[in-house]
Amino acid sequence: MRPGPAPTVLVTRPAGQGDSLCERLEAAGFTVTRQPLLALEPLGGLAPAQRRLVEDLDRYQHCIFISRNAVRFGLELLFDYWPQWPPGVACYAVGDSTAAALREAGLAVRTPGADMTSEGLLALPELAAVRGDRVLIVKGEGGRQALRETLASRGAEVDELACYRRVAPALDGAGLRDRLAREAVRLILISSGEALANLTALLRPRETHKLADITLVVPSARVAEEAVAAGWQQPVVAANAADDAMLAAAQRWWSALGESE
Repeated sequence: MRPGPAPTVLVTRPAGQGDSLCERLEAAGFTVTRQPLLALEPLGGLAPAQRRLVEDLDRYQHCIFISRNAVRFGLELLFDYWPQWPPGVACYAVGDSTAAALREAGLAVRTPGADMTSEGLLALPELAAVRGDRVLIVKGEGGRQALRETLASRGAEVDELACYRRVAPALDGAGLRDRLAREAVRLILISSGEALANLTALLRPRETHKLADITLVVPSARVAEEAVAAGWQQPVVAANAADDAMLAAAQRWWSALGESE
């Protein structure tokens, strides 16, 4: 049984990327407020080494897009040089929204299905036997190296095309803390480890008891471990960062809240 009134949920996706999730949360009965915890910006002109990766796209057997943002910024670079996608270069997406963006661009795409993680992608048969193959990973600046390291250990030649950077938005920690209290936020939806790091840098949960009543929904067990290490208590782990999974996790939390109150 759910308690009333509806709890307030803070959605932290970058500006312009949370509309669908917010609409679905509101339709499910939540009160929704927004505060992006990441801003995205394209990198400047490509360095010569990165330019060569774009020019050599037809020499790769596999091209992996890490996120929808990698599609947004990466295809702009790739299509500028390759108006027609070169045959023989298979496209991969870690998640459903990334795959949808590639399909919208007219590209066939392979995905890990339900396990929308780097580990799920690495379990695909097409990426199991890659010795001697060339793999291009299209991504943001920095981030995890699990894909690169695992594919390289399987004998692939792996390159990374960084096409955008994530930056922390200009926020005041005290102001955000006051806003959470004023709007009675009970749940914060976190879509990535970077967003969690920015939130923790702003709020430092161990330093105030006022954050004890706030629960995080995170996209993976790895991010949950990072949240607990930072001082957040009992994060709810979604299956992944997609809308369906984040909504399901929020509903699961709300149902459990009703049982405990």
